[in-house]
Amino acid sequence: MASAHSEVRSTRTQPLMALKILIAGGFGVGKTTMVGAVSEIRPLRTEEYMTEASRGVDDAEGVEQKTTTTVAIDFGRITFDNRLALYLFGTPGQDRFWFLWDDIARGALGAVVLADTRRLEDSFPAVDYFERREIPFVIAVNCFAGSRRYRVDQVAAALELDENTPVVLCDARDRSSAKQVLIAVVERARRGEPR
Repeated sequence: MASAHSEVRSTRTQPLMALKILIAGGFGVGKTTMVGAVSEIRPLRTEEYMTEASRGVDDAEGVEQKTTTTVAIDFGRITFDNRLALYLFGTPGQDRFWFLWDDIARGALGAVVLADTRRLEDSFPAVDYFERREIPFVIAVNCFAGSRRYRVDQVAAALELDENTPVVLCDARDRSSAKQVLIAVVERARRGEPR
């Protein structure tokens, strides 16, 4: 009986291991949506309404209906059996907030580059960032309604990705789809592939 009690106590006192995953990509690609879809807690969001001052600064082509933008980070969490937690950090998509990225990326296990095939060129800065810092990442193509569908090999070729970089299709609004993307990041990091 005493040994069973001490076993329970030792599991409770084990520190929680936390792993950080970044969700990056261009402006309006669905980073905030993905964090919100998969987080077990109400996500911390730093969204602000877009103003006239952002016209000409933020390229809203293709996302004209967007009224808010992340100005610091989005934060969510997924906990596994009280010993492991994934902390999700959604990064801001505009160039003017890139000064935050180095601090956000410090200690990251890996990253998701969320991509929109209507504006695939917006993915290049995040891809370059993670490649230069050798942070394992996957490309997750957010399949927006009404957008043209491409095969994963076509997206990989368009982004000039290393052949080992996974490309997956997803729906950032769907919890199950977002979880599959996170699993792909963890698997890539576990294999020890730097890029």
